[in-house]
Amino acid sequence: MKFRMLRNTFCQFVFISLVSLVSVSQADSGSSDPDSPNLIVIMTDEHNFRTLGCYRDLMQKRQAYMWGPAVVETPNIDWLADQGALCTSFYATTPVCSPSRGSLISGLYPQATPVVTNSVPLSDDVVTFAHLLGKAGYKTGYAGKWHLDGGGKPQWAPQRKFGFQDNRFMFNRGHWKNLKIDASGPKVGSLSKNRPSYAVGDADEKTFTTDFLMDRTLEFIDANQSVPFCYMLSLPDPHGPDTVRAPYDTMYDDQIYEKPTTFDVDDRAIPEWGEPAQKSGFGQSKYYGMVKCIDDNIGRLIKKLTDDGILENTMIVFTADHGDLRGEHHRQNKGVPWEGSARVPFLVYYPSKIKPNTVVNQALTSVDFCPTLFSLLEKEVDVEFHGRDFSKLLTQDAAVDDWDDVAFARGTGDMAGWLMAVSDSHKLVVASSDRPWFFDLKRDPDEMINMLDNPAYHEIARKLAIKLKEYGVKYADPRMESPRIKADLGWLIDGKGPYVAPRVNLQDKKRKSKKN
Repeated sequence: MKFRMLRNTFCQFVFISLVSLVSVSQADSGSSDPDSPNLIVIMTDEHNFRTLGCYRDLMQKRQAYMWGPAVVETPNIDWLADQGALCTSFYATTPVCSPSRGSLISGLYPQATPVVTNSVPLSDDVVTFAHLLGKAGYKTGYAGKWHLDGGGKPQWAPQRKFGFQDNRFMFNRGHWKNLKIDASGPKVGSLSKNRPSYAVGDADEKTFTTDFLMDRTLEFIDANQSVPFCYMLSLPDPHGPDTVRAPYDTMYDDQIYEKPTTFDVDDRAIPEWGEPAQKSGFGQSKYYGMVKCIDDNIGRLIKKLTDDGILENTMIVFTADHGDLRGEHHRQNKGVPWEGSARVPFLVYYPSKIKPNTVVNQALTSVDFCPTLFSLLEKEVDVEFHGRDFSKLLTQDAAVDDWDDVAFARGTGDMAGWLMAVSDSHKLVVASSDRPWFFDLKRDPDEMINMLDNPAYHEIARKLAIKLKEYGVKYADPRMESPRIKADLGWLIDGKGPYVAPRVNLQDKKRKSKKN
């Protein structure tokens, strides 16, 4: 807490200095229309929220330091949080790349986009926030990973732009580390057997992908200051492979990392959807290096906007498509409803409407972004979003009385898989091949104990089940047709007595021995 107070004091000093710079340079900058502020959306890939200092500051020590006292400091991303809003319980609508991205840009649940798993093309009739801002007179663009146009890899500048007018530096798939540009356009700089490679190779501060894409972002800002602009920067790090350019590749080598508390826990019940997937390591040095490189580049962006006199009239959103378990529950990567996989950072800097140090604790998901964005911008749109407008949570000092603190997420695919209803304090997961799991996220932040059989939680679980069923019916989630999910929701809502697995569950696999 003392560290956060010191950091906030420093950030306030920096902010005052930045405002002074803005006022001095405003007369020399391009036009700045307060009715149409600029928008920059930054999305990282497979990013664990605990790597950001602004999130660690708000967590219990054991949760904040999941890998021991060794951390990466993120002062520039933290500055966005200290001068704007931080959402503590923001979830990927589906915690894998394509579905999450489709929901964020459209405000629709995956089954409507219909990107329910990776590498499914976004439907032609999906309207994105870029479409709508383009109609409102914005110059729009996109740089980085897209992953919404099928299997193409890297596939630069997909023909379907989805409202992002300048998509020259958009690539469909891949986690390339080395990008270059010549007269023919952008290309992958590392090759193996004459094919694009994920190798870092000779990448430096101009060609390493994070730096390269930020350079393109700053060039777009330079070229489009005469009109309001919207740019989405989609960084493929810190997704694996865990490699990064010098000096970030050795910056954290000397730190000692500990196993997450849930890495080696024997003889426990584990959900079918959460069984250990691989016995991989938990070293963080290169992952931290990628995060530090990202943070330094966010610092470049803030400086650019400040120097150009447009920082105060620019909304900056920082988020991720999904998390990365990094050894929690003996797993890596994503795809499951565990917090490290499904919960992501979400920060909004918008000084004309959002006060510094705003913290939003209610549960939200990526599908809520679009309606909230247009409410903050005060732009009327002619499309219907599935998500909720949470702008009042960002801008009001008092509690929002009519807010229902329940959000929904789903696994990949259609009928088989899991569904989740979550609030700031509780989580219900139902699945087509397992019993329901109910977690108290405050008392059990490691998600180790299924509270389903505890009578004290029955009413809370029932309310979440009711909300989950309402979601499934309203938004035509095909998972509601799963016999197991249908029966389990029925028991949660109406049943009495101890839980008994329904006979309709014919797709259960024989449970494996739980030996880590």
